Amino acid sequence: MLMRSGLLAAGLMLTMAFPAWSQSDAAIKRFDEIAKRYINESPALSPINATTLGDHRYDHLIDDVSDVGRQHERAFYQRLLNELNQLDRQQLSREQQVDYQLLVHQLKGDIWRLDQLQEWAWNPIQYTQLTGGAIYGLMAREFAPLEKRLGHVGDRLEKLPKLFEQIRATVDIKRVPPVHAETAIKQNRGVLNIIDNMVKPHLGKLSEAERQRIEKGIAATAAAVEEHQQWLEKTVLPNAKGNVQLGAKVFDEKLFFTLGTGLTRQEIRERAEFELLRVRRQMYDIARSYLLKQGSKLELPENPAPEQQQAAIEAALAKASSDVPPRDGVVAAAKKSLVMTTDFVRQRDLVTIPPDPLDIIEMPEFQRGVSVAYCDSPGPLDVGQRTFYAVAPLPADWTDAQVASFLREYNIRSIHDLTIHEAMPGHFLQLAHSNRSPNRLRALLASGTFIEGWGVYSEQLMSEEGFLDGDPLMKLVALKWYLRGIANAILDQQVHVDGIRREEAMRLMMKDTFQEEREAAGKWIRAQVTGAQLSTYFVGYQEHRDLREAARKTWGDKFTLKKYHDGVLSFGSPPVKFVKPLLLNEPIP
Repeated sequence: MLMRSGLLAAGLMLTMAFPAWSQSDAAIKRFDEIAKRYINESPALSPINATTLGDHRYDHLIDDVSDVGRQHERAFYQRLLNELNQLDRQQLSREQQVDYQLLVHQLKGDIWRLDQLQEWAWNPIQYTQLTGGAIYGLMAREFAPLEKRLGHVGDRLEKLPKLFEQIRATVDIKRVPPVHAETAIKQNRGVLNIIDNMVKPHLGKLSEAERQRIEKGIAATAAAVEEHQQWLEKTVLPNAKGNVQLGAKVFDEKLFFTLGTGLTRQEIRERAEFELLRVRRQMYDIARSYLLKQGSKLELPENPAPEQQQAAIEAALAKASSDVPPRDGVVAAAKKSLVMTTDFVRQRDLVTIPPDPLDIIEMPEFQRGVSVAYCDSPGPLDVGQRTFYAVAPLPADWTDAQVASFLREYNIRSIHDLTIHEAMPGHFLQLAHSNRSPNRLRALLASGTFIEGWGVYSEQLMSEEGFLDGDPLMKLVALKWYLRGIANAILDQQVHVDGIRREEAMRLMMKDTFQEEREAAGKWIRAQVTGAQLSTYFVGYQEHRDLREAARKTWGDKFTLKKYHDGVLSFGSPPVKFVKPLLLNEPIP
């Protein structure tokens, strides 16, 4: 057609051009409408999670975990998915092409979780975190006046007994794995701890009628929690016969929806095993140099035998592990570490630091038993609210040997690494940037792989930039933490597909990747109760590392770390495969 000439040809070209423009314009508008509906309507599916997102329209309500609630949820996802399937992605803008794929992936994943994974039927842990979050989400941050938040606490307390009843009617006890039951038993009473510490101290500020209403709700909730505790201990645990293994099919599907990447289980395993050997060689070189300067009597050849490599790394790590905080001093050490890591990031001008407030706190009881620490950032709709870097206290029933094992693992240098990962320049900084993205949809569809990968990337970045004046033991500890991420990915699939025994898993963690017994024992439980999440650290780091090298190659002399980091963090938290084309102006995959 372009080869034809004259007015007729020009007229035909104009006639055909306008419909194409209109079609594209209509697709852009239609996608915006669908995205806005998802943003506006999806929070209502879980009022408790809506509060943590920063959508406070539903603070007085509580989740419906019945079959009716699930049917309503499924219908919402399917309806939006059907509408998205009618759009031509190529007609959308570049940014929308990314968001389209994120939303389709999320909706398909939500439907798969409801229909195939069905954790609602066999995982009581998700319910202990839901009930605890019902009150914690209202009281942790000052997003509204205290009296208003307490009023909604009263509303939810009145509804919590019914939620517990729904949970008991929903859970298929014979499908519950024992480790899930055990973990839920430890967490269930955590909601009472939240009420005691975060609600009761403020009741004197309310009117007499409101105070009495909330006290009545507290009493009813306390009775409901205790009834649920007895159900977990005496009914669920003795009859929990579920298989903790997801199996190859379900694990691969969950891995696909969790990672948002094209890597298969086999490809992840091959990369992880290669990195395991490479990083151990790197650690030996650092340990050898350090030990030679210390006058060590160990045999330290340039090309060591496996047992020589093992002994040298263990000896150097033992030196790092001798510098430990007191049993009750982990939180205080983390606070000191936060000052040091923040000063280093600022002095090196590595990335823009948002002004958001950050508190280091003792982990709430209802969240314990899965990880040692986490970053609890405000939801993307609560920009600027307080972030909590939560650290779990050492269990009171631990022996002296168990305490010593934990503190060797979380020595002073390891606490630095933990703080880097969770706070500066890790999760706290990254999520503060993400929440400022004007793209609300993308903020709601954050990629765990991007987020955890950034945390691991931050650890290695700080080490490479010479944190603690290039201390070789700090470099060694940072690499040990990377080994943990590698082991996470291997252990993840070994537990859920290969059926690895505990003794073999402990060997991988304690010998191959130098973890202390308490860390390895906790990770063994975590690997069983999460499934696919532990792979996000290694895969995410690999993607971030590859992206930085691509940017360095593309930008050449114009590359700086701050320019790169601010650029990567400006797009929210989508999978790295989408950040790359947005950052480097490449075609959207």
